[in-house]
Amino acid sequence: MESDRTLAALGNEYNPDILRAADEPHSAQEFSNMLDIPIATCYRRIEELTAAGLLELHDRVLSDEHRRTNVYRREVDEIVIRFDGQECNVQVTERPEVKNKLDDVWRKIAQE
Repeated sequence: MESDRTLAALGNEYNPDILRAADEPHSAQEFSNMLDIPIATCYRRIEELTAAGLLELHDRVLSDEHRRTNVYRREVDEIVIRFDGQECNVQVTERPEVKNKLDDVWRKIAQE
């Protein structure tokens, strides 16, 4: 993951909020409603976070209107930014696949 791209993505308005909310899979419309982000802006921010490797397309689910909708989930667990003199060091800890699977199982159990 590129440090400059990660920092640029984190520096844009709404992106940190989307990442915090993306511990569970949500659609762009859900992020927009939850975080009070204009929908067009929300789509742009999702594209930017996905391109930076911070957000991932988790699934395509059937919406209430019976249309396929993309849902996104955070790809990372932790981002640490250190400033050492003139250097900036960005350390990203990716979300383990095992954690994703466990979250999916718990979500299914909770829905039943």
